[in-house]
Amino acid sequence: MAEVIVSPLIEAVFQKLADVAVKQVGRVQGIRSELKSLKKTLFRIQALLVDASEKEIKQVLVQNWLNDLKHLAYDIDDILDDLATDAMNPESVKNSGASTSKNGGLEVRNRSKDKNRDLETSLVDASSIIVGRQGDKDELIDKLLGDDPHNKNLSIVPIVGIGGLGKTTLAKLLYNEKKVVAHFELKAWVCVSDEWDSFQISKRIFESVSGEDIEKKFENNFDLLQEALANKVREKKFLLVLDDVWTESYKDWETLVRPFSVCAHGSKVIITTRKEQLLKELGCSQLNQLQCLSYDDAVSLFCQHALDANNFDLNPTLKAHGEDIVGKCKGLPLALKALGRLLRRKADEEGWKDMVDSEIWSLKEEGDIIPALKLSYHELPASLKQVFAYCSLFPKDYLFEKDNLVLLWMAEGFLHQSDPSKSTKERLGRGYFQDLLSRSFFQHAPDNESLFVMHDLMHDLATSVAGEFFFRLEKEMGKDVRKLALEKLRHMSFVCEEYGVYKKFEGIEGAEGLRTFLSVGVKESWQSNYLSNKVLVDLLPELQFVRVLSLSGYEISEVPDSIGKLKHLRYLNLSQTKITHFPENVCDLSNLETLIVFGCSRLTKFPNNFIKLKSLRHLDIRDTPLLQDMPLGVAMLKGLQTLSKIIIGGENDFSITELKNLENLHGKVSIEGLEKVKFATEARQADLSQKRLTEFEVKWSDKSDASRKDTTENDVLDALKPYNDCLKRLGIVNYLGLEFPKWVGDLSFHQLAHVSIRGCKKCTSLPPLGQLQSLKELSIQDMDDVKVVGSEFFGTGVAFPSLESLSFQNMWGWEVWSTNSRSGVGDSVFPCLKELNIKSCPNLVEVSVEALPSLRALNIEGCRNGVLRSLVHVAPSVTKLGIESISGLTDEVWRGVILDLKAVEELEVRECDEIRYLWESKEAEAGSKVLVNLRKLNVEECKNLVSLGEKDEEYYNYGSNLLTSLRSLHLFRCENFKHLSCPNNIEELKLTSCKLITCVSFSMGGGQKLKSVDIDGCKKLLLLKEELGEGGEKNRLLINSKSMPMLEKNHPDVASIIDFGGNFIHLTRLVIVKCKTTEDSLFADVQLQSLTSLIALVIFNCPSMDVPTAGLWPPNMRYLRIGRLKKPIPEWGPQKFPSTLVNLILDCEKEEATNWSELSHLHLPSSLTRLWIEGFDNLETVSEGLQHLTSLQGLFIWSCPKVKDLPETLLPSLLSLGISECPHLEERCRREGSYWPLISHIPKIEIDYESQT
Repeated sequence: MAEVIVSPLIEAVFQKLADVAVKQVGRVQGIRSELKSLKKTLFRIQALLVDASEKEIKQVLVQNWLNDLKHLAYDIDDILDDLATDAMNPESVKNSGASTSKNGGLEVRNRSKDKNRDLETSLVDASSIIVGRQGDKDELIDKLLGDDPHNKNLSIVPIVGIGGLGKTTLAKLLYNEKKVVAHFELKAWVCVSDEWDSFQISKRIFESVSGEDIEKKFENNFDLLQEALANKVREKKFLLVLDDVWTESYKDWETLVRPFSVCAHGSKVIITTRKEQLLKELGCSQLNQLQCLSYDDAVSLFCQHALDANNFDLNPTLKAHGEDIVGKCKGLPLALKALGRLLRRKADEEGWKDMVDSEIWSLKEEGDIIPALKLSYHELPASLKQVFAYCSLFPKDYLFEKDNLVLLWMAEGFLHQSDPSKSTKERLGRGYFQDLLSRSFFQHAPDNESLFVMHDLMHDLATSVAGEFFFRLEKEMGKDVRKLALEKLRHMSFVCEEYGVYKKFEGIEGAEGLRTFLSVGVKESWQSNYLSNKVLVDLLPELQFVRVLSLSGYEISEVPDSIGKLKHLRYLNLSQTKITHFPENVCDLSNLETLIVFGCSRLTKFPNNFIKLKSLRHLDIRDTPLLQDMPLGVAMLKGLQTLSKIIIGGENDFSITELKNLENLHGKVSIEGLEKVKFATEARQADLSQKRLTEFEVKWSDKSDASRKDTTENDVLDALKPYNDCLKRLGIVNYLGLEFPKWVGDLSFHQLAHVSIRGCKKCTSLPPLGQLQSLKELSIQDMDDVKVVGSEFFGTGVAFPSLESLSFQNMWGWEVWSTNSRSGVGDSVFPCLKELNIKSCPNLVEVSVEALPSLRALNIEGCRNGVLRSLVHVAPSVTKLGIESISGLTDEVWRGVILDLKAVEELEVRECDEIRYLWESKEAEAGSKVLVNLRKLNVEECKNLVSLGEKDEEYYNYGSNLLTSLRSLHLFRCENFKHLSCPNNIEELKLTSCKLITCVSFSMGGGQKLKSVDIDGCKKLLLLKEELGEGGEKNRLLINSKSMPMLEKNHPDVASIIDFGGNFIHLTRLVIVKCKTTEDSLFADVQLQSLTSLIALVIFNCPSMDVPTAGLWPPNMRYLRIGRLKKPIPEWGPQKFPSTLVNLILDCEKEEATNWSELSHLHLPSSLTRLWIEGFDNLETVSEGLQHLTSLQGLFIWSCPKVKDLPETLLPSLLSLGISECPHLEERCRREGSYWPLISHIPKIEIDYESQT
């Protein structure tokens, strides 16, 4: 199938040979006759391809011959690209010798060792998706909605079968079924695929159920992530889909589902898989394999895709051939759909007969790649075969962005136009993508219609046809990989990961003809990925023919000069890196079409000769806050289609009128500095109404100019009206007009889904946004002069019919919010609103809003109590409520509010200083009315709060039987809080800086479910026995394993309240800091060893404590931070750390050891992967004593002012090196230091918090 790329490549070569400028260069270099001879040879090759493409199917020799032709075409194309590049830069022709021999003749370099090579040689509708699966669907719905026979909280609903049967499609149907959606409170979908990664799967589940990005604190902390996930699903009926599971490890499963033990009874997990072993281990004894479609159903599905009918009745001449094809597909839905879509294009009987007679049916199956799919690929035109094979560079289940994929195809030279004047390459590429989508080679992603995925079998097919030309580097280059004919490799991708070590890429420099060096994967905002400096310095200069270079997502601070010498480069992606500027020679990249630097938060400027980038078509500079000036001459690059950030003015004095030159500008655009536009005529010249923008933001300075007239601002914004047919996101910032132009909120913007208006301080009213039919998210901030929000905002009829999230913030003059003036049959407001935020609106006194039946999350900050009272009354379904700084919220007012909180599950109360109790005795005695569904309670900085309930102080344990649903309780800086009567079913308790609290109590039998205790800064609660006084022990919190058998995590800042007399078999994390206990040892050695579940242990800054006398530690401990104890480390006895320990922090001060070998009694285990050494004031050398730590990947040396060396034998395997407050060592480890040659390969090097890579 090598014909896939030979034919398109030859078309590209012909185009270059016909280029007038190339001919001119050929004359200058004396190779004109050789170019003519080459053209004749190519004509002969092209004539042979038609016959060869058929013979290639079975004949290996023909396949090899075509591969040789393909390599030859690549080489010729590279040479002609040299000439074409020289033609674009005439001054460089005399110095160019890359494509010519010493005597001036044309030289086609043979990089292959093969002696034989020489110059002689659209989406379907729902009814078609469910064909033949109604019975399966009904049966599975019954299982999802029914009770688990084993009475488990979480039970498994498996969908098992071979690839291509439609397991994922069936799971999608179940996931979106109305009855299922209504039955479950939370849902999450995760595509798992080949490699099981419990952290990544948990992260995706957390993001799905929380609706928020994963927090920085969870970075590489699986324990914290699972804890947060458990809190999200606690007592919620939860549906999880794990799609395409391959693992057969019970341990993998057990690790992943640990948080789901707390979800509500009736929760389910759908598993789609081809493997049965894991399901059997999980007790799924009766596995009903999903069967192939029956013949009749197969005919129906095939005909729907091929003929838009359910059978062949209207096409009798095609029936016989169609039935043959259906039979060959063996009832596999994927094959039936793919061939059906293919045959839509073959309306005649002969085309169908050719399909039946194809020799591909007789081929043996390769793995799971069935002949039907091979046939659907074989029937693709060569142009689509090429772009499809390119997709093998991406890992399975990759989420494709259509536009970015098209830019990659364009850079590779895959998009050839017979007549460039009729269309753009990008439009052609989007057509290619749509064609592949319509043929089922792509599918829409389950959760996001704007992204796309490829079915596993299609991905396997792409990998199969890609052959020796494409390679996806998943992990390190192993021995088998190095045997790959690197000199033949043309396209390579690699997965972006935390540490990109040089060793991973060793050997790639042998791929002399490599065109693609592509980092794939999505970098989360909280992630940091590091790439070895040697990759940039040593490897990149060797890739002289590279056309696509992506180093996106790595912590790269400098762009190497060598990139400016990669003259074939078309696509450069340095997004989300730490670069500050570009070397000037980047402007020599005359072929560069796409430059992506979005998310480069430190980028300050572009090179002065930016105008030399004549081929540039796409420049993405979103999210670059330090970039305050446009590239000089950028508006002269008339081919630009993407210019995502436009800065008016600046040092280069960019004018908005210059946008008129960019006739093809489209996509995402943000315009800053509009205060510099003096006349609306200037804005009108930008001609934005003719540019197809999908996202549009306009910004004025936040510093107002008194000399500017309000009408000027209005006219300018009116003149900036964008094309209305495809706008999806709109932002207006610091607009200083009195009112908005009529186009803002106009019904014609029928795709507009996200609107943000902020800083428009002079506007007295809001635009009529309520009539936007697709609007889902609306944010309004800093509009000081708006006093009333009423009918002008909502319009008539159903207002905001699709809105799900609404935020008002810093509306200092806002007084009235009313929908009462609206009248009309069927009028309603916010029927779909799920989240409402109102912050810093202190003068809002009248709220007359109709019922909010869909509202689930309500957050009110800096408002009067009437806002809170009004909204909770009309929103009975709110499950998450946050309030902060509510004026006038007294105990009496709160009593009225609390009666409307029957559905609330999560409650946060912050800075409400007038509340003394969260409920009074009357509510407590009628316990069924007080927060009956509350599961999580956070109370922060409520200065006058004394206790949760009115009688908690008067009656011991009065409140323990209330709030029976509460599982998590956190009190923070409630400085007058004195007595906590803990609800009996609580699982997580956190008390922080509550200085007067003296008592935490449970009723008899309470605390049985407590899993986590964290106490910090509660001095009176944690007094030592001798400080308590007579009778002081009575109500003191005592942590022990008898009354708290489920305890998993414990974080008290001192140890005086811990009784280790029992066995904490569930304890996983224990933190003891600043302990005042007078005991020599907190626990006996045998007790530490009994903590078999303990994974993390911190004992730090406890000057009266000592390490275990026998040096015995918890047997499964993985993390230990220890130091600043009673005895200095050299005086510790021999230690017996477990072999499970991988992360050790020795945090000390004023230690006397000068040589690490003096600490040999620590017996550090060879299992360590991270070692942190801090506070060894006299330590001078670590070159001896650490050699046995052969697994070490991270070494950190802090506050060791005398240390001068490193353990050199460990340096080759390090991934991370950190040094701070070690002046002698820092000097040696900087780029010019003596250690740099030994450490430059390390991906992450930080000296005094400053990256060296």
